Amino acid sequence: MRYSIKEIMRGWFNLSRPPFHTVGILPFILGTILAYKLTSAFNPEIFILGLSGVIMIMLSTYHAGEYFDYKGDILSNQLHKNQFAGGSRMLPSGKMPPAIPLWTSFITLIIAASIGIILQFVYKTGPYTLALGALGAFPGFFYSTPPVRLVKRGIGEIFIGFCYGWLPVASAYYIQTATIAPIIHLLGIPIGLSIFNVIFLNEFPDYEADKATDKKNLLYRMGKQKGIILYMAISLLASFTMLTSVFFGVPFKVLYFYLPFLIISLSIIAVALRKKHEDGKTLEILCGLNIAVNLGISLSFILAYL
Repeated sequence: MRYSIKEIMRGWFNLSRPPFHTVGILPFILGTILAYKLTSAFNPEIFILGLSGVIMIMLSTYHAGEYFDYKGDILSNQLHKNQFAGGSRMLPSGKMPPAIPLWTSFITLIIAASIGIILQFVYKTGPYTLALGALGAFPGFFYSTPPVRLVKRGIGEIFIGFCYGWLPVASAYYIQTATIAPIIHLLGIPIGLSIFNVIFLNEFPDYEADKATDKKNLLYRMGKQKGIILYMAISLLASFTMLTSVFFGVPFKVLYFYLPFLIISLSIIAVALRKKHEDGKTLEILCGLNIAVNLGISLSFILAYL
């Protein structure tokens, strides 16, 4: 099948799923704001390069996932239409060549590494710049890529929580200051817990497809009944760490910004307790609201420090 350049570009854009990049961009912005507020350090060139590196790592992660999850996504495409699970559906629908995401996953990874080298050795951002980048790049790329394929190890969700929680906040702060402030360890907890829950809840629509393709992620190993209990426990823990963060130096006004997202989080739990999440359309709505909670946590911290 022949594809036009326009079709490939449109397909590549949809494959990249730009809205899902916000889960990494907002924590990075938060780390940059913290660096400025706590130390008055801000270099716009370093910020742009660092943010570009984060985006490249996310592109590499998403595209590798599209390629190596191809078989599972075909089955998911047949079983449900949840827009938050089963990939972008570009490959199963035949809208672009499968080789495209494979190559771009490698190319964007190389670009990310190049940016890391420039930051560390040209801009002198600190001796751990490349190491911090590698902590995000390798778990991201190997989340779906064999032979590591973290997604089937039952621990991939934990790596995602780390890579989209503590890591972007700490990395953004570090490349501006060459240090990591203790407060970052606290801020990374609710962000990491909530993105863990984003990945975990998104596995529910794909449960049957994952079982059929032997994709042994955490939900596959736990089962739906125990899985929804874990989801609710993590959600409550994320809320608790947000509410108590004001006792450890976070501006009190963070609670005002977080309140709407706390209500959303508790509402998701209420729906889950009534087992309404077992309905496919309801589950899709919950997956969307779940992402809003994660973004809301990062945004609440950003607004509180601004």
